[in-house]
Amino acid sequence: MNKRYSLHHIHSADEFTFSPAEYSYFKYGDKSYAEKFAKELFEGFISENEELLLTGKEIVVLPSPYMAIPTASNFLCFYFKKHLDFYLFQKGHKSSILSKINRNHTYITDYGNLNFEDRKNLISNDTYYIDKDFLRGKLCIFIDDIKITGSHEYTVHKILDEYDVKADFMFLYYAELMNFELDPKIENFFNYYAVKNVRHITEVMNKPSFEFNTRIVKYILGLDSSNFDYLTSKVKKGQMDLLLELAISNNYHLIKEYKNNINTLTQTELYYGY
Repeated sequence: MNKRYSLHHIHSADEFTFSPAEYSYFKYGDKSYAEKFAKELFEGFISENEELLLTGKEIVVLPSPYMAIPTASNFLCFYFKKHLDFYLFQKGHKSSILSKINRNHTYITDYGNLNFEDRKNLISNDTYYIDKDFLRGKLCIFIDDIKITGSHEYTVHKILDEYDVKADFMFLYYAELMNFELDPKIENFFNYYAVKNVRHITEVMNKPSFEFNTRIVKYILGLDSSNFDYLTSKVKKGQMDLLLELAISNNYHLIKEYKNNINTLTQTELYYGY
């Protein structure tokens, strides 16, 4: 079985059934919108696909592939799993299992500015790992926030074929582009709708619902020195400590475009005696 479900369908460049502002905050680490979107996505999904969940098969939920720093879709996946597990509990079924597709590389290119071929070529240069034996015979629900060109789904299918995974697959999206006459760069229209500059970034980071994801980590590490200094002066030191930890965990210290800001973070750590 191989199916797809998306809650919102994008047919126009200026009329949407979801809030671009909320989506933008979500992409830059505001988990309150991940929680909101997950509830909406689950309710929409269950209204049309309840029978898939009641076959008795074990269910595995997976966000889009990442290395060490979660993507925004990982938080969407986490909250979706909470709703799914409570539903399964009410039906007397086993809870779902959280898993992931591991990736070994990263890139600095702004994905939202690319067309299908460029996206496919970019992520195809990565290497991935998935535990096919663990997934065998299960219902695998892959969750992502938005489907624009389908390059991520294409890559996941390629991984599943490569590892010869014998399971049922369901791809879930909060939103999906249906009008392919629209430029794929519409993705960045949503990404940057409400979060356009470093001042907006600091506002998001000072929310109690904030948590780092890959997008915002890369954004901060790519700032010029003046904007980076502005950001570090406006947020808590603990956040900068965590940023350094995350950057190292994802091997961003090996990317030349990020080295200056990582070195600045390191010097701050040394200054405080760490």
